[in-house]
Amino acid sequence: MSSGSVALPIIDLSGYLNPSSPQDKERVVKEVCDAARQFGFFQIKGHGLPLTLQRELIRCMGNVFDLPKEEKLKMSFLENPCRRGYEASGMSHREGDALPDAKECFFVGREDPVVELSGFYGPNVWPDLPHEDFRGPVSEYYQKTSELGKNIWSILLEGLGQPAATVDKFAKRPIVPMKMIRYPPHSQAREGQFGIGAHTDFGGVTILFQQPGKDGLEVWHDIREEWIQVPALEDVYVINCGDMVQRWSAGVYKSARHRVINKADGERMSCATFWHGDVYATNPLRPDDGSNETVGSLLAKRFRNQYSFTKEFLAEVGAA
Repeated sequence: MSSGSVALPIIDLSGYLNPSSPQDKERVVKEVCDAARQFGFFQIKGHGLPLTLQRELIRCMGNVFDLPKEEKLKMSFLENPCRRGYEASGMSHREGDALPDAKECFFVGREDPVVELSGFYGPNVWPDLPHEDFRGPVSEYYQKTSELGKNIWSILLEGLGQPAATVDKFAKRPIVPMKMIRYPPHSQAREGQFGIGAHTDFGGVTILFQQPGKDGLEVWHDIREEWIQVPALEDVYVINCGDMVQRWSAGVYKSARHRVINKADGERMSCATFWHGDVYATNPLRPDDGSNETVGSLLAKRFRNQYSFTKEFLAEVGAA
């Protein structure tokens, strides 16, 4: 059952990013952290991402997804040590779902010259398109959402009584993958098939762009036991906490299940940037956490079957 009676709050982040007084920042911290506690999800405006760049992103996603299938498959993320590049429809199938996801994706991340740490760092795969038709706008968008993710972490830290500057120790070389997604028209999906099946995000903070007017995201509200529909609004982003944030906050912040059912007549675009933090960083939300888990150890445990981790790497991050 989906509900129209509950809605995720829309929070104006400008009071934190460009405050006129200390009270502005305090208000935003309270609103964000209240939403993270109640829903694990919230929406933001006043985030600082230019609307023109958001529209450029949609255009660039169309450019790569409209390439011939054989050209896209040459960039398969399955053949890339960093899991960058193209994922075709049907390649992702979650346990418990009757059918694989209908979506297709293109992955990018931090641009590093060589492959390091079993593929957590390395170069991207770029399609053979003019710079202004993909790599240029996508790289700019990636950088700006990465900065936004760091700011969201700062807010969550402040909400638990930690200094905002703590994030700088957590962000020297953060793991920040980005996934561009295209969903087929609802009429093309098979019965029982989701754009993305119900799941929680693994790690830190997710910054989600939804193509305006193309609804599809639903968030599970565990108290009401119903799905909350999240409309795709222009210049409004959706933010959510992942499992690592829930774990490291001792459950103060939630990691909520969510799914996508494309309700639009045509195709639907979205883009998610996942801001996890440094590979060797330990819990900044609770410095007294004695587990000494690192971002890398949790990533390795979660994605052990998807990456070719070396024994040396697993030992180094404490996941051996």
